[in-house]
Amino acid sequence: MLNVKIIATGEFKEQYFKDACAEYKKRLSAWCKVDEYIFREIKLPDDPSDTQISEALRTEEKIILEKIPQKAYVIAMCVEGKQLSSEELAKKIEDIQNSGKSEIVFIIGSSYGLSEGVKARADLRLSVSKLTFPHRLLRVMLYETVYRSVSILNGSKYHK
Repeated sequence: MLNVKIIATGEFKEQYFKDACAEYKKRLSAWCKVDEYIFREIKLPDDPSDTQISEALRTEEKIILEKIPQKAYVIAMCVEGKQLSSEELAKKIEDIQNSGKSEIVFIIGSSYGLSEGVKARADLRLSVSKLTFPHRLLRVMLYETVYRSVSILNGSKYHK
């Protein structure tokens, strides 16, 4: 069985985001095990300096890297990443499983993104769009995207 882990910054304040993620997590449970590790975003002033942002990203990097299982396939969600269709992501997940890796880790950074160290650890840098979205909304979108991809692999009609 495929194991999916989502590592992300920032707890939800909005109940509707919590509900959406819970729904997709429940649906995914038919085909894979889903875990998530959510940690607090590093607090920065309203107009942080580049140094403050870099320091926050380095702190987040330490937290993220220690939560990645050693043999996991890591996908960093970042704006400069590759864009895949639902079918292409489904194929990628299938290829990962066929390569002997049973765990895929998706990483969502803060509103300032991910550190270069986290990106370097990633096996794939993935972007969902050229558009900009709040990172908390991205978590909901990621759950739906993973659900859609796994549905494709299992022949579900959800994708249609």
